[in-house]
Amino acid sequence: MAVPTLTIAVLTKNEAHRIEACLASAAFADQVLVVDSGSTDNTVALSRQAGAEVFEYPDWQGFAVQRNRLIEHAKCDYIFFLDADELITPAFQKELQAIVQSNAHAVWQIQWRMVAYGHELKYYISRSKVERLFRRDMLKAYVGAVHEQAILHNENPASPVPRKVISAKLLHHSRETVRGSLEKLTQYVMLGASKRAQAGKLFVRLYVFRLGFLCGGAGFLYCLFVALEAFFRYAALHYDKEHLTNNVGRA
Repeated sequence: MAVPTLTIAVLTKNEAHRIEACLASAAFADQVLVVDSGSTDNTVALSRQAGAEVFEYPDWQGFAVQRNRLIEHAKCDYIFFLDADELITPAFQKELQAIVQSNAHAVWQIQWRMVAYGHELKYYISRSKVERLFRRDMLKAYVGAVHEQAILHNENPASPVPRKVISAKLLHHSRETVRGSLEKLTQYVMLGASKRAQAGKLFVRLYVFRLGFLCGGAGFLYCLFVALEAFFRYAALHYDKEHLTNNVGRA
């Protein structure tokens, strides 16, 4: 019986400052795949130098379309989606390889160790769980412009495919500079507002109840910008409805 294989798939645009580290952490995979969305820096060249298979699609049509292009080029039994601002730790690699070798039929979610403004938020409680690992023959397509969702082949709502959580965490460089955070704020506010808005007492929940206050200045800034995104989604829904879009490109 053949040993199951793994594709690690990455979306990029102008990620030259972080792509080498990202792809180095993924080098153990049977196939490392990059779909680039029109980089104007040397992301593509660095990705090819790192040994990745690179395909260029500068005609940005949303995150789901780009992920679907990754699926089209994937060749292995399993596909794991890795973002360019994430790193696979040795513990995560070990667990990921064990899952692939088990040849199990399920969908696996990941959790993060958050890094913001050069500091790991060691005490921050991240509760996000994102589906990232699939058997390729089970994965039909992605839908959605941002926070896109995976659609599986012939999934029965009465008997859904099991969802499991990888216990080791990815290292996620969520926000690196204040300027970058402001740019991301505008991008995701206008995109996310057209989909839905959630605000309320988000800052208090993140900063107090998820222990952001224990993470110093970096923790304060991280919680502030996440809360601001939610606040301005409401503002955009109220004042800027005619400008909302589902087609904002990756920053």
